[in-house]
Amino acid sequence: MRHALVTGASSGIGEAIAQRLLDEGWRVTGLSRRAPAWQHAHYAHRSVDLLEADALAPALAGLEPSALVHAAGLMRAAPLGDLQQATGTLLWRLHTDVAAQLADALVPRMGPGGRVVLIGSRAAGGSAGRSQYAASKAALLGLARSWAAELAPRGITVNVIAPGVTDTPMLRDPARAAHVPRTPPIGRLIAPQEVAALAAFLLGAEAAAITGQQIMICGGASL
Repeated sequence: MRHALVTGASSGIGEAIAQRLLDEGWRVTGLSRRAPAWQHAHYAHRSVDLLEADALAPALAGLEPSALVHAAGLMRAAPLGDLQQATGTLLWRLHTDVAAQLADALVPRMGPGGRVVLIGSRAAGGSAGRSQYAASKAALLGLARSWAAELAPRGITVNVIAPGVTDTPMLRDPARAAHVPRTPPIGRLIAPQEVAALAAFLLGAEAAAITGQQIMICGGASL
């Protein structure tokens, strides 16, 4: 049975990906501070605060997944003149440093056919008032392309999924109440299940020739 490790598996995109993989016959280990509200025979949860630098390594002990999905994330927004160093550090730690720490620990244990998917953001191309968030997400593409080049000879792929505004609980976080998202041209927000469907494809055998790519799901917002 294929085994995937998914961060942020208790909510939003991470939860949707974990559920999609379970439906497709994967075994899933989820990492987040709290366990999801649901249970599944092939799902195991490991509670960990990813922002604690020394907490991740023990949480990964004994794991040898064939796929890694880093979906945990948060959004903070502020214009120039109001940027907070602590906020930038928090975003960089969760999105970028954790991705590197996860890959460094788990990818050497993967064999041919291994998969890495990082959840980025359409904002990585630049978003007014969200520079620190955008920078932390943009860095994921640099990681992914570097790792993809390094791992291609081993048959391991690395890709980034960059969603536009997605209908998740994070969208209703009071910390972003002042920033009302624009509805994409398709007339609705992106569904987490749509991101999960792409992630499942990229983790599968038919995506073996796709690596080092950032694939956007934006409902036409980039047109």
